Amino acid sequence: MARTGAIGYLRRDVAGSRQHWEEIQIRSLAKRLGYDLRKTIAFGAHTDNPAHRLRAIVNSLGVAAVIVPSLAHFDGGEIPAPLRGATVITVADNSPAES
Repeated sequence: MARTGAIGYLRRDVAGSRQHWEEIQIRSLAKRLGYDLRKTIAFGAHTDNPAHRLRAIVNSLGVAAVIVPSLAHFDGGEIPAPLRGATVITVADNSPAES
């Protein structure tokens, strides 16, 4: 039986020196929840239109979920409008975030 696909996402400037650890946590949570983690995307503070780029990746890979360390990795600490409709899961809460 095929597992549901997911991607990991984090902002390098938010993660800072914890980036490697946060990537490990994303992989661990994906495995624990039964997702097929296709890749982890790391954008920087100066990435143009990160929410739209992330949505394009979600669509391109056909994944259902985005796993992030916390909502702090999104501008304004909220799930961006282009990602509404996808399941966004935070490592901090080990559960889907409200969109």
